[in-house]
Amino acid sequence: MATSANLMFQNAASPLMEQLIFFHDHIMLILTMILSLVMYMYIMLASNKMTNRFLLEGQEIETVWTLLPGIILVFIALPSLRLLYLLDEINNPDLTIKSVGHQWYWSYEYSDFNEIEFDSYMLPNSSLSQEHFRLLDVDNRTVLPINAQIRILITAADVLHSWTVPALGVKADAVPNRLNQVSFIINRPGLWYGQCSEICGANHSFMPIVLESIPMKYFIHWLTNNN
Repeated sequence: MATSANLMFQNAASPLMEQLIFFHDHIMLILTMILSLVMYMYIMLASNKMTNRFLLEGQEIETVWTLLPGIILVFIALPSLRLLYLLDEINNPDLTIKSVGHQWYWSYEYSDFNEIEFDSYMLPNSSLSQEHFRLLDVDNRTVLPINAQIRILITAADVLHSWTVPALGVKADAVPNRLNQVSFIINRPGLWYGQCSEICGANHSFMPIVLESIPMKYFIHWLTNNN
């Protein structure tokens, strides 16, 4: 059961991740059809004794097996290009947050508000309680509102890192002296876990990301208490 769960996507928490899952299912359907056709042809060729010693060419079938893969590639390329543009689209953000990767923790700055910044370290085993996840929970979660356009500006203070949250379908490299950005909408409350996806040193596996999505009125209350 655990093995089959590892082969599946996390439940989508943003429209971008929903589109990524739809595209994956679309590609898997095409691959299943191709594999079924190839296996059928293989079985038919292997299970009969029909031969034609005088067959020298077959222009019709050569035309078909040249055009058919091209048509299939079109059905793959068009949704792929659409999804690439959706992932790169940066709409007018309702909230901008800056995330800085360090060896080995993340720091966050709420750029739209004064004096809201904090470091986010992984919780050590001695501080874990029953509801925490080992190697995934942090001491300071990044609180975000749901149903709002959020932009994350990502950079690094030392070496290459990568800010990744699979449930949101976002991943961007954190490069020193350079700003990358991702944009997304979280469509439901919850806790969303991610990790650095760039091999950044000895403690690479120990700089997790935790986002807490809450309704807007609770987010405003959180801002008021932290301002």
